[in-house]
Amino acid sequence: MVKICSAITPHKWLVGTLQVTLVGALAVSGCGSKDSGEQSKQTQQQTGSVVTKPAKKEVGEASWYGPGFQGKETANGEIYDQKEMTAAHPTLPMGTKAKVTNLENGKKVDVRINDRGPYADGRVIDLSGAAAKKLDMKGDGTAQVKIETKPTKSKVSSDQSSKTK
Repeated sequence: MVKICSAITPHKWLVGTLQVTLVGALAVSGCGSKDSGEQSKQTQQQTGSVVTKPAKKEVGEASWYGPGFQGKETANGEIYDQKEMTAAHPTLPMGTKAKVTNLENGKKVDVRINDRGPYADGRVIDLSGAAAKKLDMKGDGTAQVKIETKPTKSKVSSDQSSKTK
């Protein structure tokens, strides 16, 4: 064994060690995730970063609901008040702020989504009585509207990110 070890000069030993280290480093680096975008997104969520939700636009028929629902609980637990600028939408997140434009007369109103609906076929949004009045559609009961949401930024806590995995 002494003869073998004495045959290895310090220079050969250093070169051999560097080669083994380089091969090992390359092997380990290949074990990383191919989708670095997804990995950084998860890291951002875990650290409580800000996530931007894109703007949405939708066109369709709106209706309104009022006196029969006054004082009843909405889908998000609030008590419905027909005098507030609120609306029911089937998919927009609760609390979303939307601009609703009456395409027949150009009038606009800002509403906050606090309920689910409408439940009538072909309708895209149910407006509170006050919002319908501002759009001048209470008499007809329905109107063609455009619904627009703005991009929103929300902070994702580490608690929320663990629920989404």
